[in-house]
Amino acid sequence: MLVLDDVIAAVATAPGDAGLAVVRVSGRGALEVADAVFRGATTLAAAAPNSAHHGWAVAPGGAGDGADREIGRRIDEVVAAVFRAPRSYTREDVVELSCHAGRLCAARLLEALIAAGARLARPGEFTLRAFLNGRLDLVQAEAVADLIHAETGAAHDLALAQLGGALSRRLDALAEQLGDLLAEVEARIDFAEDVGGIEAPPHVIAGIEAAAGQLAGLLDGAPYARAVREGVRVVLVGRPNVGKSTLFNALLGEERAIVTETPGTTRDLVSEHLEIAGVPVTLVDTAGWRDGGDPVETIGVERARSAAASAAVALWVLDRSAPPHDEDQAIGRRLSGKRVLVALNKRDRPARLAPGSAAALLGHEAPEVEVAAATGLGIGALREALASRLGAAGGQGALAGAVSNPRHGEALERGRAALERAAGAARAPQPGEIVALELREALGALGEVTGRAADADLLERIFSRFCVGK
Repeated sequence: MLVLDDVIAAVATAPGDAGLAVVRVSGRGALEVADAVFRGATTLAAAAPNSAHHGWAVAPGGAGDGADREIGRRIDEVVAAVFRAPRSYTREDVVELSCHAGRLCAARLLEALIAAGARLARPGEFTLRAFLNGRLDLVQAEAVADLIHAETGAAHDLALAQLGGALSRRLDALAEQLGDLLAEVEARIDFAEDVGGIEAPPHVIAGIEAAAGQLAGLLDGAPYARAVREGVRVVLVGRPNVGKSTLFNALLGEERAIVTETPGTTRDLVSEHLEIAGVPVTLVDTAGWRDGGDPVETIGVERARSAAASAAVALWVLDRSAPPHDEDQAIGRRLSGKRVLVALNKRDRPARLAPGSAAALLGHEAPEVEVAAATGLGIGALREALASRLGAAGGQGALAGAVSNPRHGEALERGRAALERAAGAARAPQPGEIVALELREALGALGEVTGRAADADLLERIFSRFCVGK
């Protein structure tokens, strides 16, 4: 097992102008290192746990004697918070020194701590130590980074739930169930004569199938949870003058894209950010899709098609007041197989587009919403339909204990597949050794997520993405 217990230090707050900056020190000997640069009414080594102390941070060296020497070495006025193991973030002795923010104070304080015997912490090393010392599991540790980078309230709530152990508890309970099933299967292998054979009995098969169903249920909510965590790209597509830019502005609630009656006004991609059902959405307006435009417009159309190909959802705008056009048919063929939401625009005019026309053009069903982008009619319904298309049908309450991290999703999908194989082998019936092998595979996949089966390479990949100081 990886062991880290030397003294590390790093600035734990973002650089720049602010009221305070915090420099964190952790490890065996952290109190002694901090005492080398702290001058207060008491030494930190003698301080009570969970206590704060006012004083000065001083640097090595300086001229003069006595009080004059101390004044000459001063870096900043500080408050030192002392947390003794195991009641600290890392479960090691920790000192957090709060100084004035700005370009120099925290940097000079960190230099003094390193000169006193600490080393600069690697990215994510404080949280890595919290994991290694059993304060957090790996799901909770990764949630720390998600919490820092959350862009919406839903993303914050999702990360906070994972940090609080919502997903971990579900996975731990599932792992306990699988452990019991594996123990029974292995007992039947070892004591076949006593228990009546090595085949898995019906209640074991039912237990394996139930566990596979639980994993499948977790994975069903993963696309929406991942969208909340990472954000998505929604691209407006359609032929010229169907109202894409007007709809773009209506969804944003501001005049962001230029709107004219002249076909081909939009030549390049225009992007803005908004939030829909807790999902950070990058909404992209594009050039009208048609052939035969001038060279600049042709480039814009190609960029539009490329953007739509990589979008999470293509918001296809059709002119409800006109019959299908040849260009609509070409767009439908290009969008076939993609996740599409259809906006039937210009509902304030007489309808000339038959219901279901979009599905006929696409070759598959797609939700349709009638809107009048110019007046705002139907925009609320369109936002709700877009939320549903992003997977938010169950509401943001469905995020509790959800799987949002792609690493977790990939491992749990492997675990679900192993359970399906285990159930199939047990029903066949095949020898218990094969069932046990698949159950161990599933348990290993769960362990990768929570950290029970994490190796040093995996930990390096995960924590190297963290910021220094966390």
